[in-house]
Amino acid sequence: MERRVIVGFFIGLFGFLLMLIPLFILEKEGFFSWIYGLPIFIVGLIIMFNKKEDEIEKIKYKGGKK
Repeated sequence: MERRVIVGFFIGLFGFLLMLIPLFILEKEGFFSWIYGLPIFIVGLIIMFNKKEDEIEKIKYKGGKK
């Protein structure tokens, strides 16, 4: 499995867990958990499903566009 998928999965999982915290804590700290959890989750998904990085690596390996 590619590093990009593994890193994206763990970042997304961390963001998802941060979003679950407000379900168990009914204080205002839960709001801050949502503020950090949602963007981290979205960044994890972007990393995991980014295909342009593969295209860039192929171009670097070939030595440029032809």
